[in-house]
Amino acid sequence: MTAFLALRELPLDRTIPVPPYSAAPAESVAGLIEGERLTVRDLLVAMLLPSANDAAATVASGVSGSQEAFVTEMNAAAADLGLDRTSFANPIGLDDPLNFSTAADLADLTLELREDRTFREIVAMPEATLRSGAVERVVVTRNTLLLADPSVDGVKTGHTTEAGYVLVASAKREGVPLVSVVLGAASEAARDAETAELLEYGYSLYEERSAFREEEELASAPVSYEETPLGLLARRELPVVAREDQELEAEVDAPPIVEGPIDRGERIGRATVTLDGEVVGTVPLVAARGIAEPTWVDRIGGPLVVAGIVALAVVILLAVALVLRHRARDSGRRSAARRRA
Repeated sequence: MTAFLALRELPLDRTIPVPPYSAAPAESVAGLIEGERLTVRDLLVAMLLPSANDAAATVASGVSGSQEAFVTEMNAAAADLGLDRTSFANPIGLDDPLNFSTAADLADLTLELREDRTFREIVAMPEATLRSGAVERVVVTRNTLLLADPSVDGVKTGHTTEAGYVLVASAKREGVPLVSVVLGAASEAARDAETAELLEYGYSLYEERSAFREEEELASAPVSYEETPLGLLARRELPVVAREDQELEAEVDAPPIVEGPIDRGERIGRATVTLDGEVVGTVPLVAARGIAEPTWVDRIGGPLVVAGIVALAVVILLAVALVLRHRARDSGRRSAARRRA
């Protein structure tokens, strides 16, 4: 939560003076010197990698002016985020009756924080150099699982007498990100083993699925001057790693009508794949067959229409010929009558 408020309230390049801080012998600190100034980014790195309590106290002073005022902001932020079973008594995480949370609330807060790219970058670092301040310092993550498992990319360790060993972890395998929370482990080794087991369980729920097969007909489009529609095929599969209970769908975007010339395999529209309503990718739709350019016969209605037009023309010509013939006979009769007269 201290990191959440720092990212929300302070520019990363702002420098903050280190306030007086008296650490207990067992506390994790970065050895900050009272009065030296460090950037917010360096303070976040010191907080999140080696869990430096003196860095957390400095951030609290920089955000709110005092630890007491900062704690008030922490609890207000927890309420805003819906963390109903979380309470803060200090910005560091030391044992206190009013300092507690749950695995679910810590997971929700972590998901919120992982929307921030700076946070994701910091918690994924095995070590870093703090270049602001009176001296350069090299800090190393306490997240030993991150060092042991290439798929793990965060997030934060913790340990107190009452809380035991704690690890909020994140990992990404085959494009699927997961967050796990282990509280109250008996040792660092147990903490890492239980986190690994929890992540394995989470990933066991996922499998590779596809909303359609390669060259499966997903739609068809009417063809101008033809009765048979054009089939539209998926150019390829789009495998998605998802749980069985997640809804995987394909939404087709195709033209209402097509006209040749069209080559077989030519791109005609696309299919958009969604997982639980979120877009995960698109695949082109291609023509299942070739279509020739329509001829003038097609454009005027096809062979039957042409035959009809020809037949009508013949009828008209015959009618005209009959009329002319009839008129010629009448004219001949009148001429003969005049001659007789």
